[in-house]
Amino acid sequence: MSGGHILVIDEGTTSTRAMLFAVNGTLIASAQKPLTQHYPAPGLVEHDAAEIWEHSLSCARQMVDQADGAGQIVAIGITNQRETVVFWDRRTGEPVAPAIVWQDRRTADDCAALKRAGQESVVQAKTGLLLDPYFSGSKIGWALKNWPQLSALGEHLAVGTVESYLIYRLTGGLHISDATNASRTALMAIGPDSGQWDDDLLSLFGVPRQILPQVTDCAGEFGNTKAELFGAPIPIMGMAGDQQAATIGQACLLPGQTKATFGTGAFILTQTGMIMPRSGHKLLSTIAWQLDGQRHYALEGSVFVAGSLVQWLRDDLGLIARADETEELARSVADNGGVYLVPALSGLGAPHWRPDARGLISGLSFSAKKAHLARAALEAMAYQAHDLKSAYAADKSDWAELRIDGGMVANDWMAQDLADILNIPVERPAFIETTALGAAMLAAVGAGIYGNLSEAAVMRGQVERFEPNMDANIRKNRLSGWANAVGKVVGHARS
Repeated sequence: MSGGHILVIDEGTTSTRAMLFAVNGTLIASAQKPLTQHYPAPGLVEHDAAEIWEHSLSCARQMVDQADGAGQIVAIGITNQRETVVFWDRRTGEPVAPAIVWQDRRTADDCAALKRAGQESVVQAKTGLLLDPYFSGSKIGWALKNWPQLSALGEHLAVGTVESYLIYRLTGGLHISDATNASRTALMAIGPDSGQWDDDLLSLFGVPRQILPQVTDCAGEFGNTKAELFGAPIPIMGMAGDQQAATIGQACLLPGQTKATFGTGAFILTQTGMIMPRSGHKLLSTIAWQLDGQRHYALEGSVFVAGSLVQWLRDDLGLIARADETEELARSVADNGGVYLVPALSGLGAPHWRPDARGLISGLSFSAKKAHLARAALEAMAYQAHDLKSAYAADKSDWAELRIDGGMVANDWMAQDLADILNIPVERPAFIETTALGAAMLAAVGAGIYGNLSEAAVMRGQVERFEPNMDANIRKNRLSGWANAVGKVVGHARS
């Protein structure tokens, strides 16, 4: 193969990016476009899949130009917002309905009914997941029942998560999904003896097998892009859901190593090796990666609102003009002034799993300033991580350190607060876009540039450490205040 660059398409929740890497992990160039969020009703979140494709193609073409042509690109890696579901026409690749986003809660009642029917233990045993509208299966079942244009397509309907849709469009008809994304649908049995769509789960959610993609590894020769897209075919060699890609990008390759990505939401994964973990404390079992048919697993805690909370303060409340103002505001006050912000703006994720919960700001008085609210928003990141750390510890998978990434962790104050509240060292790589880096590492392995992920870990680069430095009583009092605020939210949520 000629050339020496890796192109990564990173299709996130709030933006679409393409990034051009050297094979040693150095970022050469990037392009980004914001993704429109559609909120047709409370609790409903949708994307325009046509916009996803157009932005992905546009950003990728910019990177091909930066590389001086498709011939200079060894491989493409793809990473994506997980659980979001796209519906399209096999004949054209064109979407035929809105994409239902992972944050969408429209199937909360359906999931609650299945819980009452005793189905959650069945789902958890096979998938490692819980019955929650977060996951793709209930979204697909809902759409098939409620959007008649889908059933009208008959055999021409194709359904998949975002990476599946992008690969279909890029290749002109290859319908596949990698094991990490497939493991988030609640339609796949993820145990070491399975790894394919499960008939019982398909029946439970009302999803026909024939509309779904084939499940594949995360690295390998998947197919080539259509020549007309970039001037020449480019092989697609790596793909993984965003949180699994970040786990790889953080080189969490040994059991027990843990990463936390603070993006739109916050997602913490602890790698558990080739043994599928079983949580007794409402954490999720998921596939970390699959290579040569062999699956490595992780234990995951999902927080639904992280960076989107700062975005809400900026765009909807107008309290700040830029996201990075929160660090200066947090430093401008001695403490939180008794203000706590529970960011249940789209329910509470792990370890509570209350889709009906709603956000709360408590402890307000006339002495509370904008700075206290901004600080409370940042503090909520450490508190939510602490709730998860307690659940991991109860599952005998406590963290010795935490490797952090995502857009929020450029904030030094927040990184230090995480170390202080969790009382463990926190490690931040110099290059914090580890989701894209993980996809590049997978593509490099798929292309044979590196023999395995351990060799590809050299792409991670330099890191910075934050050591805990907080008085134990201050930590205890802050966590007590948080527990009280969360108790109010959970107490007022419907059972």
